Amino acid sequence: MDTILDFFLQPYADATPLSIFIEVTAVTFGLLSVIFAKKGSIWVYPTGIVSTMIYVFICYKVGYYGDLIINIYYTIMSVYGWYLWSHITEGKMLSITWCTKKDWITTLLITVFTMIFTIGIYLYFHKFESWLNYVDVLTTGLAFGSMWLMAKKKVENWLGWIVTDVISVPLYFAKGLGFTGIQFTIFLILAWQGYLIWKKDAEPRKTVTLQ
Repeated sequence: MDTILDFFLQPYADATPLSIFIEVTAVTFGLLSVIFAKKGSIWVYPTGIVSTMIYVFICYKVGYYGDLIINIYYTIMSVYGWYLWSHITEGKMLSITWCTKKDWITTLLITVFTMIFTIGIYLYFHKFESWLNYVDVLTTGLAFGSMWLMAKKKVENWLGWIVTDVISVPLYFAKGLGFTGIQFTIFLILAWQGYLIWKKDAEPRKTVTLQ
């Protein structure tokens, strides 16, 4: 038990109370955002924006540029998703639906382009220093694609988050961001619950959409 506690607390040995408070605040709003997302509540976006803006600052301070890019993108996509979820088209709000072939192609292009772009950022700043950076490239691409699907209210966004969270949990612990590692562990559980809830909601409207 002491070994586990040391592993979790050691990265915070030299951290100031303010820096710990900032990370805990980001984690709290991040958890609230995913809880609202699971429920299909538009509050996913304002709470998410608070969390991602704080993480932009945190990632800049510790030099994790892939994560910094992710959170800038999260913030922008949260504004876009907020608009889509609140916008009424033809008298109806945006509904939870399944991906079409076009959605999958768009998501793949976003994911691949993001990974290439992130590699370019790392090379520019000469930051390919460990295996963590390469994994960071992968999670950045997956997260970009998943966030776009969430903005479009596609059920499959949760599958993307599940894969991203499975990779991110050990990644954040390895980076020394223990509170964030715990956050992503909870994210993983909530993502699976969110998938089941959204799947059930979309099932009655499911049609053959692969055209």
